[in-house]
Amino acid sequence: MRDIKNNLDGVSSIDPASYTASTNGSGVDVRDFDGAMVVFQAGTADTGNGDETYTPSVEESDDNSSFSAVAASDLEGALVNMTANSVQRAGYKGAKRYVRAVLTLGGTTPSINASALVVRGLPYLAPVA
Repeated sequence: MRDIKNNLDGVSSIDPASYTASTNGSGVDVRDFDGAMVVFQAGTADTGNGDETYTPSVEESDDNSSFSAVAASDLEGALVNMTANSVQRAGYKGAKRYVRAVLTLGGTTPSINASALVVRGLPYLAPVA
């Protein structure tokens, strides 16, 4: 079995909580790594009105201040609307220094228990701390 613990590092972008409005995660520095993946996890989700949506996305930045949407060509995999008790992931292959998770809520009474983690991999120096 190969060791991945010392070659991967997970950093929270969206902390686990119950969300009733859209949220921008914290920026995560991906410098000194050659790969990154954003993992979204949803627990319970309100779908009572039938029009609630929970849309995950990934943004990038040079300065951890001004973020913009990551182009589809810089993502590995596609993100779709979250459903209750689900996990989605997308690899980041862009060239910006910071990435963050974004969860956009829509509909009448959206409410979702969710979180997002940025997994950094392929470090320049291993083991990662």
